Amino acid sequence: MAKTPSPRPPLGWNSWDCYGTTVTEAEVLANAEHMAQHLLPFGWDTVVVDIDWSDPTARSHGYNEGAPLHLDDLGRLMPDPERFPSSAGGAGFAPLADKIHGLGLKFGIHVMRGIPRRATAERLPVAGAGEAVAGVSAGTGASAGAGASSAPVTADQIADETNRCEWNPHMDGLHHDHPGAQAYYDSVVALYASWGVDFIKADDMLWPYQTADIEAFSLAIERSGRPIELSLSPGRDLSLTRLDHLREHATMWRICDDLWDVWEDVEANFARFARWAPVASEHGWPDGDMLPLGHIGIRAERGEPRDSRLTPAERVTLMTLWVIARSPLMIGGDLPTSSTETIALFTNADVLAVLGAGGSREVFREGDLVLWTADGVAGESGWVAAFNLGTEPLSVALDAGDVGVPVDEAVRVRELWTDEDVATHRVSEQNDEARGVAPGSVAIPVTIEGHGARLLRWEA
Repeated sequence: MAKTPSPRPPLGWNSWDCYGTTVTEAEVLANAEHMAQHLLPFGWDTVVVDIDWSDPTARSHGYNEGAPLHLDDLGRLMPDPERFPSSAGGAGFAPLADKIHGLGLKFGIHVMRGIPRRATAERLPVAGAGEAVAGVSAGTGASAGAGASSAPVTADQIADETNRCEWNPHMDGLHHDHPGAQAYYDSVVALYASWGVDFIKADDMLWPYQTADIEAFSLAIERSGRPIELSLSPGRDLSLTRLDHLREHATMWRICDDLWDVWEDVEANFARFARWAPVASEHGWPDGDMLPLGHIGIRAERGEPRDSRLTPAERVTLMTLWVIARSPLMIGGDLPTSSTETIALFTNADVLAVLGAGGSREVFREGDLVLWTADGVAGESGWVAAFNLGTEPLSVALDAGDVGVPVDEAVRVRELWTDEDVATHRVSEQNDEARGVAPGSVAIPVTIEGHGARLLRWEA
């Protein structure tokens, strides 16, 4: 396969929710150091610089038309040296990646589909494109062409202005019927690999679904010789029919548009995860987007500096749903300035253990109650997540048989966020206290706050 597999969903931090397009080297390092000190022991190991790291005019709340993006002489984006001082002199992100690797972490960057419009306008040369054209002309493939004519190919020859991103003004699409398009991606990823990049978030790939770009970028990673995890965005209107193609080419893929700190965004992902979670595996991870938790909006696309507007109960729901659906987890808040209560959401080892489960699935949805289960050791352990989509507290007795728990009073059930045992009991006759649980079965009573969740671990 052309993609880098991951045995578990990637866990890390991304600069978007807190710094938007404007993050600096110092801010990236501060978050990396906090992660290494406080979160790495729990599996959080990836630090990602999101969009517009090449723009010296980057600002909060949007993108700049005609921005003077930093490019090298081959039309490849380079970090802005004002915001990333260690990149000066053509060093790129290599010095920053070295520092992050020294903390025991992985380093990731965001890229956009296509080629910078500035490279097109300046007709910059494309590395390897002349050789690729010569190889195709000789009928020997892009890697051949020795001794054949290799006239330079420039960016304007491979740019496709009819397939530009609709929301970002910086890039042209690529004409993939021209061998120079693949050569450009090969050149770009080779540069990133030389910097020591471990993770790439490739944007404007999934809406609409850009098959040729996904395949070309994935092939470029393979040709780079470096294992690089590939994340595809954004996931608006993504169909499950794309599963085999996604698994072949990517490590993870978004299943929604940008998710922010409002309940409506969280609730909308219940249906998406119900569709996608059963196919999550080491072959590829459906991604519910970043976790808008902690101190966000510092210089972001949306809103002003704030602690996440999600209520404490909604924050637990978000984490519970993402974990039991086995989604990648990318923290969006600024770690050094987020509250200890927020950081505690990321350091509950028993909760994070659910990421190693099997068979995650929604098993029930009626009214405000949604139930998920996940498998541990067959017949010996597992997990149950109970969600309340309503605004008022909900008390309910779950029938053990409805959530895959053995009908046995000896089974221990523990709520993982509170670390408290749940007092189950066998039902001898139908009654209001255990309404809906048949005599002879075991009732698991739970009370769930409005927009809240309970995450249960059972052991026989």
